[in-house]
Amino acid sequence: MPKNAIEPKSKMWNLWHGCHKLSAGCQHCYVYRGDAKRGVDSNIVTKTKNFDLPIQKKRNGEYKIPSGSLVYTCFTSDFFVEDADEWRTEAWEMIRLRSDLRFIMITKRIDRLMQSLPDDWGDGYENVTICCTVENQDRADYRLPIYKETPIKHKIIICEPLLERIDLTPYDIGSWAEQIVIGGESGYNARPCNFDWIVELHNLCVEQNVSFWFKQTGAKFIKDNKLYNVNRRLQHSQARKAGINYNAL
Repeated sequence: MPKNAIEPKSKMWNLWHGCHKLSAGCQHCYVYRGDAKRGVDSNIVTKTKNFDLPIQKKRNGEYKIPSGSLVYTCFTSDFFVEDADEWRTEAWEMIRLRSDLRFIMITKRIDRLMQSLPDDWGDGYENVTICCTVENQDRADYRLPIYKETPIKHKIIICEPLLERIDLTPYDIGSWAEQIVIGGESGYNARPCNFDWIVELHNLCVEQNVSFWFKQTGAKFIKDNKLYNVNRRLQHSQARKAGINYNAL
């Protein structure tokens, strides 16, 4: 979501874990990398012990997640993965109950959204941001027409990992998207990300008054036709140094 001077407190809510690789952006998934080190099969989707975290309370009766918090939801899976269909109704009920929290989730399965919504969704819950990932032109051309028409109050396009130049001009993003987030791919086998692709998307966002966040360079970053190998701990700071983030008016 747009990077403001003062950000709310945040919490991670991974209510289920595991997923299935779906498209090019999944090839070097960080969840799969982490699970492999622990001998965990990422293809098995399971509920976690924190499934009911939003409604868990302290001994004094207060919620463990304080009101006003930003809750990063299902970041070790996909909220709309098929395996979780039987649990999603209960998840939506917790999200509805905690209308004092802001939930943000990222999906590659925007084509499953309409069949996965709660009965009272209407044109969207005000406290829910659903982000759609488009890592290349093929996925942009498939997912964005669907995403644009879905009833969601807050929409953010995630181009991460950005694997090639993407042309978003056909999608009139200024009329419906709140932000574009850009990031290269991390990890030993990362595919290169080119700064020219990022600048083009930045310019489009400025032109159409859409917030733009260059989140990270990725491990292999091309600028001025030169390939840089960027250490993991520097990928976010190097992106900030580019000075191209933009907050829409």
